Amino acid sequence: MTIEVEIKRYIVSSFVPDVPLDQLPSDLDLLDNGVVDSLGLLRLIAWVGDKYDIPVGEMDISPVQFGSVDSIHAFVRETRSFV
Repeated sequence: MTIEVEIKRYIVSSFVPDVPLDQLPSDLDLLDNGVVDSLGLLRLIAWVGDKYDIPVGEMDISPVQFGSVDSIHAFVRETRSFV
């Protein structure tokens, strides 16, 4: 399973269970479209940290990095290459 699919699965199961996985566009702005709220953003950041062993608590993180599946995927790829 790819990182992108793992991220989509988490988002669908946690925030929009009525949306089929293949119907969630990777570039959809999760925050602006109300898929993820501020509390959900914290949950999403914590999940990414746990799932991909990224020390998110020690990092300077911006909501923009978690705005879409594409941006989360890029964050994971970039961060894992430095950790």
